[in-house]
Amino acid sequence: MEKLSDIKKTVIFNAPIEKVWNAVSTSEAIAEWFMPNDFQPIEGHEFHLQSPFGPSPCKVIAVDPPNRLEFTWDTEGWFVTFNLKEVEGKTEFTLIHGGWKHPEEILPKANVKSSDVRDKMDYGWTGIVDKLRKVVE
Repeated sequence: MEKLSDIKKTVIFNAPIEKVWNAVSTSEAIAEWFMPNDFQPIEGHEFHLQSPFGPSPCKVIAVDPPNRLEFTWDTEGWFVTFNLKEVEGKTEFTLIHGGWKHPEEILPKANVKSSDVRDKMDYGWTGIVDKLRKVVE
């Protein structure tokens, strides 16, 4: 069965990698550019993102400071990965939102097709990454 491709956003931040890492790996900083949460950068830590649809259960699956952070998001099989790479004093930041289902599958929480949710989130992530830029630069 055909699945939707991952959402992938790669940008260069004019900021040192440690500053970007701190912005994506602490609860307070994540709340500034993404959503309120009770995140902790500990593998296996279960936390919630306070989304517009209500609290989304998440679980940290990888922490590799200052290069990679990955967590599951909500109950649809999604995962979100932040990859950071130092490039001449700046930071290349790649966000991946994967685990998408078949395009026609209805996602119960939003009650719309997976492909529609992915399109909205693809657009949404662009704005979220821009907010992160404002936090780190």
